[in-house]
Parts: sequence; C-alpha cells; structure tokens
Amino acid sequence: MILDWDDAYSNAAHIEDGMLYPEKWAALAQAFRAEMLAAGRAQLDVAYGPAEREALDLFFPAGKVEGLAVFAHGGYWMAFDKSSWSHLATGALERGWVFCIPSYTLAPQARISEISPQFARAIRFAAGRVDGPLRLAGHSAGGHLVTRMVCEDSTLPGSVRSRIGQVVSISGLHDLRPLLRTTMNKTLRMDEVEAVAESPALKRPMPQCPVTCWVGSDERPEFVRQNDLLVNIWTGLGARMRGIHADGRHHFNIIEDLADPASKLTEAYVG
Repeated sequence: MILDWDDAYSNAAHIEDGMLYPEKWAALAQAFRAEMLAAGRAQLDVAYGPAEREALDLFFPAGKVEGLAVFAHGGYWMAFDKSSWSHLATGALERGWVFCIPSYTLAPQARISEISPQFARAIRFAAGRVDGPLRLAGHSAGGHLVTRMVCEDSTLPGSVRSRIGQVVSISGLHDLRPLLRTTMNKTLRMDEVEAVAESPALKRPMPQCPVTCWVGSDERPEFVRQNDLLVNIWTGLGARMRGIHADGRHHFNIIEDLADPASKLTEAYVG
C-alpha cells in the first residue's frame, strides 16, 4: 500500500547521483546539436505555434529518409525542454528516421489538458514537413503525451493518426489520478475531472496502432504499475499491446538506449 505519494513519484532520491543527470543530459545534447549543425543536418527552434515554447528541433539522417520519429520529453509537465535530449536522436537517425523533439508550455503556465493538444499540434506540424510513416516515443510525462495521441478522442487529425505505426511509452504515466495526492499538483493544478479526462488508461485506444510500454526493472514500483496498467487495460480493449521490463534500468538511464541504433528500445521505436 502506498502511503507517501510524493515518495512514490520521486525518482532522483532513489537513484545514485540522481541529481547529476540533468547536467549530463544537457552537455550531451549541446555537443550533439553543435555536431549536427556543423554537418547541416539540424533545424533548430522551428516555430509550430505562436506561444513562446511552441518550437521544435528537427535532425536529419545522412541518407534515405524512412519517416518521422517524434520524441516527447519528461519532467512531470513542469520541467525541461527540447534542448536536453537532442543526443537521443542518434539511434533513430542511424536507422534513417528524421528525429523531431518539441518543447511545450509547462505547468503552471499551462494545464495538462492544454499541453496534450499543444503536443498534437507539434506532431501535425512536423508531419506536414516530413513524408512517410510516423513513430512516437515519450519518457515519463512524455509517455503520457504519446499514448494520449492514440486515444479515441485524440486531437490529431485522421490523416496524421493513420501514419502512426508504433508508439513507445517509456516509464510512462497513464493514470493521472494518483498525482492529485502529490504536492506537485500545486503546480499542475489538476482536479478529478481533468485527471480522468487526460488519463490514457481511462480511455479507449485506437486499436490498429501497436503500443509498447517500456519500464526499467529498477524503477519505483509506481512506475512499473503505471506501465503494466496500460498494457492490461488496453489489451482488454483490443489494442495491440506489449509490455517490457528492461533489466537493470532505472528512470533516468532507461532512455540512454535511444542513442544506440542497435538497442532493443530503438528497435521497438523505429524498427
């Protein structure tokens, strides 16, 4: 039984040197962007809407383009932006995919019910610039956003939804109701109605789109539960689901495999 919901969703406190990861991510991403700009394979800060944070980065493979891979970053809808995760494009790029990572307005400036359609607008914009199939992956809060895109009431137009061939939720949050019991909800400002309306696990999925829920075996138990919850519920609703527990991975190092074109995570994403 969970008695301390803040602790249940606290990752850095339970990971060795957990507070050092954001600095590490930022440095890797900065070096990657510089390399890609020098090679003429990056378009940075492309506006997809009028808001300050409605901008995305696009990175292009060296050869033939297979399609568009979009990544939604985490941070509990309250932290980070696209600039901390650029290096995660490597795996998809090596497999021929254009990699797109949007920023989005953070809480408390936006509620989750506003962030979800904003992310959909970013996908629609990028899909208008890159032809071919579409893949979605997201980490933590980003896992919520990408699974939200393939709910029956998704704001993505049908012409874009029909291009989605795979969704990967990495350590994703799929039932938002427990977050009502955390102190972070002072920033998120959710009520019961919004938590229910924005929870993929409480919605019907688009049954034709395969979804993989990927979580580390060393993660907080609540993230493992959230991962398996969506697999179980959406399987019962006819979706094509797969659940993976990655050995030896925790909430922060689980995304590192996206930078490896040969990893099982990259294969699940753009294979």
